[in-house]
Amino acid sequence: MELTDLKVFVAIAEEGGISRAAERLDYVQSNVTARLRKLEEELGVSLFHRLPKGVALTEKGMVFREYAVQILHLSEEAAKAVQETDEPNGSLTIGVVETVTCGHFMQILSDYQARYPHVTLTLVTGQSFELLEKLLNHQLDGAFLIGEIQSTKLIVEYQEKDELKWLGQQKEAATPDLSAVKWAVSPKGCPFRNILEEWLRSEGITSIPVIEISSLETLLSCVRSGLASTLLPASVLTGGYEQLSAYSIPEKFRRTTTSLVRRQSRFSHKAFQAFADMVRMSGL
Repeated sequence: MELTDLKVFVAIAEEGGISRAAERLDYVQSNVTARLRKLEEELGVSLFHRLPKGVALTEKGMVFREYAVQILHLSEEAAKAVQETDEPNGSLTIGVVETVTCGHFMQILSDYQARYPHVTLTLVTGQSFELLEKLLNHQLDGAFLIGEIQSTKLIVEYQEKDELKWLGQQKEAATPDLSAVKWAVSPKGCPFRNILEEWLRSEGITSIPVIEISSLETLLSCVRSGLASTLLPASVLTGGYEQLSAYSIPEKFRRTTTSLVRRQSRFSHKAFQAFADMVRMSGL
């Protein structure tokens, strides 16, 4: 069994077809078919159901895929471990929830690139649950996630607590009527949206008029225009958003945590550790 065979198998599983896997790997389709046949003969089992349009993993194939992915990632880590130099270099891919970018984060990136010019830095933005999945699938070296981290598969390198605020256009003489507020929220799965819905339910408000917005910048602009309110960490109140009104919410709902995490692994390359050190030194 060769690593190339495993790469071909994983590509077929992820693409759902031999022709698409061949295109992704830039292989001749007959070569991909031959390697899959060789692997199945070697294992003595069928790894895929052949369908009219593509393939689907068999039960044995699903089991084998977990091991194949682990083996491929370990081989990549082994190569990185022996190729490391004294100075951080290579690629570094970090997942970022957008609220992280409102504080010192951009200055951290600028300082990091100035200090370590041989590191190719890539940022991937998304919701916490999306970034967590990518991190566990080895698509990220580390990620900033919102909420408590309980997985034994992760190591927390840095953690910072913040206070959630009810943000509106301008300060009013009295707190607005909660039942009459329209809310700007991120798509489903956002932890701040989940907390907002839980808070409003505790106040007896079950019908919540919302405007769903994917971009943090657009969401805050919506609040600044007076179109809606939102629930976000106080750390977003920077730059042009410092003048937004910020109301306190009940203690039970007001605390949030942002963590820089990486996978539980024997190897953590120097580029990531240098990044984590800089985050710990500067704070978000």
